[in-house]
Amino acid sequence: MTDRQTILIIEDERAISNFISRALSANDYKAIPAFSGREGLSLFFSHSPDLVLLDLGLPDMDGLEILSQLRGLPREAPVIIISARDREAEKVKALDMGADDYVVKPFGVSELLARIRSALRRASRMKLSQGIQRDVYQIKDLTVDLTRHLVLLGGEEIHFTQNEFKILELLAIHAGKVLTYDFILEHVWGPYSGSGSNQILRVNMANIRRKLKENPSEPKYIHTELGLGYRMLDD
Repeated sequence: MTDRQTILIIEDERAISNFISRALSANDYKAIPAFSGREGLSLFFSHSPDLVLLDLGLPDMDGLEILSQLRGLPREAPVIIISARDREAEKVKALDMGADDYVVKPFGVSELLARIRSALRRASRMKLSQGIQRDVYQIKDLTVDLTRHLVLLGGEEIHFTQNEFKILELLAIHAGKVLTYDFILEHVWGPYSGSGSNQILRVNMANIRRKLKENPSEPKYIHTELGLGYRMLDD
């Protein structure tokens, strides 16, 4: 039997922390609770968890400050924000600071576990590819070949413009992670594309979905995170 993956829960509300811990333990994860920011940072260094669940509203530190410290370490673990704060600006800020995902309270166990599995898969892919440039990304029956600048859907080649391909490439590399509008705009059109001007991105995304024959209400490849950005599904 393989060792269980360790998840650090930095959450000051004990009822919520206990609820999450029980759900994780029932699904073969090792849960480590921390009830303050400083305790969370201390347990991160002593236990080297595989993933962190981080509440933003902690009694001693702002969650974004903790996120900033975790993202500045040589050894990074995926961080999923769990918070009652539902303001888009805070979500965008956390994601732009390096959070892998954002779950708003109240949330269901199934949703949380799915987000955890996705983040852990992505982290595993990143570790395997460290120092190795991957050339081909496979998402269900969608293939994105970076070297050949080629996209196949069910084995059939689909033509995309240069910018459409850049968007697909970016989403595929970060499959499972929410990429904010500004992140995509800067990486595809450059730092002077105009922060907050999302119309050009929406037009390109509509073209991509049309070519992939995708129904936005039932996404198979690309999910829209309303007010935030887009996520390439990896299930």
